[in-house]
Amino acid sequence: MPRLPRRRRDGFRLSTPPHSLQARSKSRPVRVRLGAWLNRNRRLAAALLFCAAAAVAVQQLTPAPLSTVPALAAARDLPAGSAVTAADLARVQVPPGMVADGVLQDGAAAAGKQLAAPVRKGQLLTDTQFLGPGLLAGTPPGSAAVPLRMADAASIQLVSPGQLVNVVLTSANGFDQQGPSEVLASAVPVLWTSNNGGQGGQWLGTGETDGLIVVAATTEQSSRLAGASTQGRLFFVLVSPQ
Repeated sequence: MPRLPRRRRDGFRLSTPPHSLQARSKSRPVRVRLGAWLNRNRRLAAALLFCAAAAVAVQQLTPAPLSTVPALAAARDLPAGSAVTAADLARVQVPPGMVADGVLQDGAAAAGKQLAAPVRKGQLLTDTQFLGPGLLAGTPPGSAAVPLRMADAASIQLVSPGQLVNVVLTSANGFDQQGPSEVLASAVPVLWTSNNGGQGGQWLGTGETDGLIVVAATTEQSSRLAGASTQGRLFFVLVSPQ
């Protein structure tokens, strides 16, 4: 007996059974279903694509985090001759490429030491900026730091660490008559001067420092400069690098 078409409750016939529609929709290829979904949700699809493109652009433009190492910097402007305290130091994180040999990383290594040159706020601190063996870093082997007392203390204001000077000795006899001048050392670099308050340092102790400068000298120059102030009057002459 032939199967009659089904009728809906309202009396209309169903040309295709509901289970046939579901089976047909499942049988359609995924590409077709995806295309149909995109046609119905064009704005949503465009928004999703825009967000994905923006995320990729941000990821490409954002630099990778840099590795850093700790270091010590000046927390404020520090004048030459000042003794560094814990309040003068600031711990900073810097890229490894900015850390040169001698950069201080421990506050205990700098506390109480005296600066040989002024330091700006934020400047990294190194051992060569303090009175001590670090001042001779980079000098030829056998170099020595020699303190000299100049006859004219006011002239110290004309020289600063790093400048080259000729050290001149002018002898005098017992009648206050000047003798011939002699150059004891030529083009020696100045390491420290006392023109910043005349404060005593770790090399010079707590005695009077007016008129004192410290120069880097070779072994031969050191033997001539040692005790030269007792032989006459010492002066310096500024010279330019050769």
